[in-house]
Amino acid sequence: MAALALLEGAQAGELRATVRDREGRPVAGAVVVAVPQAPGALPTRPRLEQVEQLDLEFVPGVKAVQVGSAVAFPNRDRVRHHVYSFSQPKRFEMSVLAGTEAPPVVFDTPGVVAVGCNIHDWMVGYIYVAESPFFAATAGDGRALVKGLPAGRYGVRVWHPRLAGAEESTRREAVIRAERAAALDWRLELKPESYMPRAPAAGRRERK
Repeated sequence: MAALALLEGAQAGELRATVRDREGRPVAGAVVVAVPQAPGALPTRPRLEQVEQLDLEFVPGVKAVQVGSAVAFPNRDRVRHHVYSFSQPKRFEMSVLAGTEAPPVVFDTPGVVAVGCNIHDWMVGYIYVAESPFFAATAGDGRALVKGLPAGRYGVRVWHPRLAGAEESTRREAVIRAERAAALDWRLELKPESYMPRAPAAGRRERK
């Protein structure tokens, strides 16, 4: 525990991550997670997060949270949704009427939770539940910035919904120094994209 106390008390650094596919194209929506290698319990920073139901999609399509966080699913559409997950880390289902918000769901087990809608089959989203508070998702340029990292050694890995191999196969090591930025790059093998066709009437904008 003393090592962890020193880790948390140190001045923070940053990790700049870049994720591309095998052809060098930027990958958006990849989750980069840094886990301290110092012994001791990880700091917990659970928060109230949200994934919107907007234009008959989950927004964002990939949401990273720390274990113990709650996620609300506000319905910004003019139709009812029925949100559910059969994923092992968190099984749930709830009906969300148009323009309303159901009680938040607490994600208390690390892992990947695939979320769908029983009414609109093409709606698919992912909640990545991280054991560490140090994570970020890549933007459209394939870059992510993990901030507030105490100085020390970290194991860093990447997850994406279309990742072809095991998440652990992406693991790298990084040394974070106080008030400095480290950088890591990945080239991921991704599965081909697959699309569930939207209903013909679903192309209309449904937001109030």
